[in-house]
Amino acid sequence: MSELRTLRNHINGEFRDAADGRTTDVVNPATGEVYATAPLSAAADVDAAMAAAAAAFPAWRDTTPSERQRALLRIADAFEARADELVAVESENTGKPIGLTASEEIPPMVDQIRFFAGAARLLEGRSAGEYMEGMTSIVRREPVGVCAQVAPWNYPMMMAVWKFAPAIAAGNTVVLKPSDTTPASTVLIAEIIGGILPKGVFNVVCGDRETGRLMVEHPTPAMASITGSVRAGIQVAGSAAKDVKRVHLELGGKAPVVVFQDTDIAKAVEDIAVAGYFNAGQDCTAATRVLVHESIHDEFVAQLAKTAADTKTGAADDEDVLYGPLNNANQLAQVTGFIERLPAHAKVEAGGHRVGEKGYFYAPTVVSGLRQDDEIIQNEVFGPVITVQSFSDEDQAVEWANGVEYALASSVWTKDHARAMRMSKRLDFGCVWINTHIPLVAEMPHGGFKKSGYGKDLSAYGFEDYTRIKHVMTSLDG
Repeated sequence: MSELRTLRNHINGEFRDAADGRTTDVVNPATGEVYATAPLSAAADVDAAMAAAAAAFPAWRDTTPSERQRALLRIADAFEARADELVAVESENTGKPIGLTASEEIPPMVDQIRFFAGAARLLEGRSAGEYMEGMTSIVRREPVGVCAQVAPWNYPMMMAVWKFAPAIAAGNTVVLKPSDTTPASTVLIAEIIGGILPKGVFNVVCGDRETGRLMVEHPTPAMASITGSVRAGIQVAGSAAKDVKRVHLELGGKAPVVVFQDTDIAKAVEDIAVAGYFNAGQDCTAATRVLVHESIHDEFVAQLAKTAADTKTGAADDEDVLYGPLNNANQLAQVTGFIERLPAHAKVEAGGHRVGEKGYFYAPTVVSGLRQDDEIIQNEVFGPVITVQSFSDEDQAVEWANGVEYALASSVWTKDHARAMRMSKRLDFGCVWINTHIPLVAEMPHGGFKKSGYGKDLSAYGFEDYTRIKHVMTSLDG
């Protein structure tokens, strides 16, 4: 067995062990074996990171937008220059295919950093004006302060970018905690950024849920931002409420994929399978809850089952695989449990089992015959499992699509433009794709409603979430 890699916190420009020396094991999900140790940070570590971020804030707040832009552009260039290293670490971190990680994650990450670099110089407010005789009013947009950020394990690198880029572009300082199962790429990001940003502007604290709780409840941050489960989001919102922190939540999803009878079945099946199985279905927007018109249901299910059977999961260096393992043993148990608890009326059309004995791989799965109140329809599986329901008309499709507690993303598949427009209005989700599913661009907002959270990632809306608004009124009498 090779020597374990040692990961460290990054606080005030320096790499440090946890103050009390505690560590936690980091497992490669493709092998199930420990490959690294990371700090299990406690109150002293969180205090140090928050103090560093607070000390760095005044100077960073007062930098000009052009200075922040230049720093972010340098970070984007550094990400490109070290892309192979980032991909290798992320692949070991998550088990993801190397080729797909390089092609599907690095380019958008770099583009998103560059977008927020540009956004730093485009903060606009309403023009100054006289709304009371003898008085002129102006509106200032300012950074909120220190931001406590918690990133998830499904896209560790990319979600780190979604967190730090808008916050830093707006003039805030950051304390970021990666998931305890996937800290390696975030620690590498800290190394890259550490040579570009002033000390204390960007800090990384590794740890578990308790570490995250300490960050959110700490008196220093003005804002808490988390991407994670609904359970975690509720806990963060409750903790932040105690001292009225601003909260940004991007939580779970249960995306409906509504397929009407006039769609191109073969193309829809191909695209939906990729959007459902990519990253092992570990995506809040994954196309995993399909509603198909009854007239094409059987044909759709048959083609989807065949596509699932032809879809491969496996080792990171295998160029033929679409996705790698589930992230951890608990996630494998969760996905397995959903299948084991299926009701008698459900039918597993493909997959439904673990792949191999090593690592946390799970077969591409299709389940049909389901009812709206079934557990697997109502709750997020977060695995490579696509469910299929049969609907009779548009009203029923809308009722079932909206009939869950999540409201992050959705898609509609039809050649009827009017129907597509009606559905985009009626679907209660933060994003509606039409004849596609899962593409994201830096310019457009990403975020949901209901128990999927509030606040937006990406776009000018996501940037503005990291600012506060101040009214300044001055007398014209001198």
